[in-house]
Amino acid sequence: MEDEFSVKEVSEQLEIHHNSLYRWVSEYEKYGVSAFPGKGSALFDLQYENKKLAKENEQLREELELLKKFQVFLRQNKK
Repeated sequence: MEDEFSVKEVSEQLEIHHNSLYRWVSEYEKYGVSAFPGKGSALFDLQYENKKLAKENEQLREELELLKKFQVFLRQNKK
C-alpha cells in the first residue's frame, strides 16, 4: 500500500513551490514519460525553443530588410 501525502507535504519535503509540483503532475498526465526528457519539462523546453527561434527569425527579417534598403541606396549612388 502506498502512503498518500498532500501536495503541501511533498512540496515542503522537496523544497519546491507547490505550483511546480502541480505543473509536473499535469505534464506527466498529459505527456507521460516523455514529459521530462533531460533537464526541465518537454513543454517548457519547446516553448523556450519556439520563443528563441521566433526572436531569431524576427532579427533576421529585420537584417534582411536593412540589407534590401542598403542595396537600393548603393544602386542610387552608382548612377
